[in-house]
Amino acid sequence: MTALNVVVVLFLSYIIGSVPFGLMLVRLIKGEDIRKIQSGRTGGTNAMRAAGFWVGLATALLDIFKGASGVWVASAIVPESTWLKVLAPLLVIVGHNYSIFLIERNAEGRIKFGGGAGGAPCLGGSVGLWGYSFLIIFPLAAVILFGIGYASVATMSIALISSVLFAVLAAFFDFPWQYILYGLLAELLLLWALRPNIRRLIEGNERLVGWRAKKVKSQQQV
Repeated sequence: MTALNVVVVLFLSYIIGSVPFGLMLVRLIKGEDIRKIQSGRTGGTNAMRAAGFWVGLATALLDIFKGASGVWVASAIVPESTWLKVLAPLLVIVGHNYSIFLIERNAEGRIKFGGGAGGAPCLGGSVGLWGYSFLIIFPLAAVILFGIGYASVATMSIALISSVLFAVLAAFFDFPWQYILYGLLAELLLLWALRPNIRRLIEGNERLVGWRAKKVKSQQQV
């Protein structure tokens, strides 16, 4: 493993993560800029709000693919490095949340990086590390999303579930312990990106999705 290989893997992972599939799909289907709709994020949840369920699902699946691609790139270039397989999907999450393709200036003239919250690429990183993790993490996160009704809580749960899953695999099936660290570090990235959502959760005015959102809307119309 050379320093150049490490730099190439991490750079490619960040660029892969930076691809704003939500922005592209919503613009293609609806002709609108997803950054100007509700949360302004480019992930699957906001894509669903902007252009419907199927566009949101397609965005989420493509973002999952981004996360897994980081691991695959690391495995292809430096197959012997477990650490790089962990770091690469983390750089994908960073790229997804702070995309180099979505740089703009805010009202104060400061540079701002647009992007998502990192849930789907976080899941993708877990899938890249162990393919069957999708069959465990995705259903649990979906239950949390549609049961509790908060996309931010579901997003935060993905990394935590990944950490627990990899801890079990490391303890009983001789998986690399570094995979546990992937989930923990990914959780920090998700929490940082979701700071506004966490504040709204504490204040009790976070956005609802799924059946709970429909229930609240129907009650308001009565």
